[in-house]
Amino acid sequence: MNESNSDFTTVDINEFFTEDELSQDSFKTGIVIFTEKQRQLVKALRSALTEIKSERLDRFNRRIEDLKNLAAAIASFPSLLERANLTGGTRTPASLIDSLVNSNREGDTTLQLPSKATLGKGFLVAKLHTFSSMEKLARESGLDKKTTAAIHDETIAMMFLLLAEDVYLNLIRDTSLPMASRRQLAISLLLLWEHRADQNITDISPVLHSVWNARTRLAPAFGTMMGTSELIMISFQLDEQWSQFIKTMLGDPGVNQAMEEFLFGISYEQITRLKELLREKGIAAISRDEVSSFLDEDVKTNVSEDYRDFFQQYSLRRDNARARKRLNIPGPHKTLEDYFISFVMDSNRKKQEKDTVAQKIPQ
Repeated sequence: MNESNSDFTTVDINEFFTEDELSQDSFKTGIVIFTEKQRQLVKALRSALTEIKSERLDRFNRRIEDLKNLAAAIASFPSLLERANLTGGTRTPASLIDSLVNSNREGDTTLQLPSKATLGKGFLVAKLHTFSSMEKLARESGLDKKTTAAIHDETIAMMFLLLAEDVYLNLIRDTSLPMASRRQLAISLLLLWEHRADQNITDISPVLHSVWNARTRLAPAFGTMMGTSELIMISFQLDEQWSQFIKTMLGDPGVNQAMEEFLFGISYEQITRLKELLREKGIAAISRDEVSSFLDEDVKTNVSEDYRDFFQQYSLRRDNARARKRLNIPGPHKTLEDYFISFVMDSNRKKQEKDTVAQKIPQ
């Protein structure tokens, strides 16, 4: 993704999206109803349902039209990437970015966000549910495994777009980050709101999904917290960016604590209490099934590859991290996803700056 001018006063969408992404299924505002790949998947499923003369074809077609109508309604709202004369005054991309990076509001900011951002989130949820249903229909209609798997992957990618919106908002408010990084994140958030697509997250989501799947295959021993080393070893086989993140950042106490929460599926406070209890009782480690009885509370420690479980567990870790930061108490103040996405975005920004400097040096 190319960075905007250093003063961030203008945003040209052509600098961020290719002609292919601004396809025929895009309205003037640029909202992406279906990417070319998604359109081909819809076409493949429609053909399969037609061949078996499924009564579900009509319902499927109506759902696709509903999505297009919803996108058309959202497209009628003023673009976030253009100057707009609103009832409350003039809004520009620059003023939106300034309001995002300068906001010090705590709690739910839904009512402070542009209407288009809130409506677009609803569109993305509806689209996600549509693709989830498509995966079931694909199996029932006998569609080939490769196409069915592709539909599943697109569903996962949409879940990560929802997650990315949370992460961007969280990082934009983080005053410990350089202002240049926060402004870059604000631009990415505006583009996500406007198009409901994000190339950064398209690249990052397969990595986080692979890490999640690796987590489901581990059986860490609670107490000693054995399992972190196994995840680290698996990490080096997953992706260059992820392994670089582990090498560079795992020594940070916040990252380490966020990693433990991600790996064990329980909060920092529960992990701390469990360690103390086991140390007092002289027990080296326990299994997942024993955690609830030791903590004397119902704790869900089982893992699943279901994308809904991923998002639910992420949201719990996110809410806990925000509460700790607000109350200034021990434990991770960010999620593992926050740390990783921030690391990737900052690495990309530094690389772009380095490339820009190199281009200016006479050859």
